[in-house]
Amino acid sequence: MYATGSFGRAEASAHSDIDLFIVSLSEAEPDRPDRSRLYKLDEILLKAELIRATKDLKFPPFSQDGRFLQHHTARKLIQSTGDQYDDAENTFTARLLLLLESRPLTASSVHSKVIDDVIAKYWGEFPTHADSFMPAYLANDILRYWRTLCLNYEASTAGKTINPDAKRKIKNYKLKHSRMLTCYSALFVLLHVFAKNGTVTVPDVQTMVYQTPIQRIEWVAMEAKGDDLASVIQPLLELYERFLVVTGTSEQEQIESFSDNVQAAKLREERSKFGDLVCKALYLIGQNNSFYRRLVV
Repeated sequence: MYATGSFGRAEASAHSDIDLFIVSLSEAEPDRPDRSRLYKLDEILLKAELIRATKDLKFPPFSQDGRFLQHHTARKLIQSTGDQYDDAENTFTARLLLLLESRPLTASSVHSKVIDDVIAKYWGEFPTHADSFMPAYLANDILRYWRTLCLNYEASTAGKTINPDAKRKIKNYKLKHSRMLTCYSALFVLLHVFAKNGTVTVPDVQTMVYQTPIQRIEWVAMEAKGDDLASVIQPLLELYERFLVVTGTSEQEQIESFSDNVQAAKLREERSKFGDLVCKALYLIGQNNSFYRRLVV
């Protein structure tokens, strides 16, 4: 089991909910290659224990009545990469969050193995392009995930009648900070490594996976050692710290903040500035190299 969201990013507050995924290895049966080692009845018992534990710990209930508390096999996560059913079966989200912001709650060795196997899928062509490997496959999926989050935001907030304006603003504020940084911090690392070495190896991406989004941008800033980039990263971190303060309050306090026109305008300006800084950092790291061009077009 691995946590994602604010717990996966190591930035949870007292008001954070918890987002979990369950991944299992498969039985070694030739006639049933995708049968999970976690049998169905055991899966039901596990989910029941998770629901009971979150209630005891006074976490908010799992979102949408537990719709996203899902179980996948590692083989399914890997085989579905690029598949037409990847989105529909939620393996796309489970796989991307596994790489971008996951922390294991149990069986850390299984968590590491699944991560290595997923990376191996994305790095399948590395042996024949070891000196010039561009991780376009993974980068395209990260960008697709970001665009999917944007589309989901539009669909989930359209036509709401309960606190529509404030709740929509809160969702947008979170989308344009933590969601954006989760995706683009990974692209910062991949782009920097490619710009520096002309290739990106498996150890490079493994290092990136085990960093939090904040650690990734701090690492890139330290590695790049450029005054221009430092002048972008510092205000980026300051704005993100401000975001953590705002979202570390209760839902009611956030609604009150975003219902106040003056406060909401200030937060909207900060949100826009944060996106501008992410865009500028991406440009400075890429310096118009071929991988940067692939990210843009």
